[in-house]
Amino acid sequence: MLFAIRFRDKQNSSHLRAEHLAAHIAWLDQHRDSILVGGSIRDEPSQNPIGGLWIVETQGREDVEALIETDPFWQIGLRESVEILHWSKAFPDRRTLV
Repeated sequence: MLFAIRFRDKQNSSHLRAEHLAAHIAWLDQHRDSILVGGSIRDEPSQNPIGGLWIVETQGREDVEALIETDPFWQIGLRESVEILHWSKAFPDRRTLV
């Protein structure tokens, strides 16, 4: 199953993000088989991130929730909220390149 996960960071937490970014990126790399696309989101390109967005492929929602709980950003309390949505890819034959 495919999922779109949207995170919102706590306000005034950019110091936490910067401090733990290397650990978070290393963790994402370890889970690249499940987290197909991941990245930060911003209101404007020049602003600090306000959260993140992942496209995840797992067996079910419980697997997504378990994965999130091991993310360093989640463990340090950076995230204010998370939204887990089932996602249907419009063009299944196309590979997403980042």
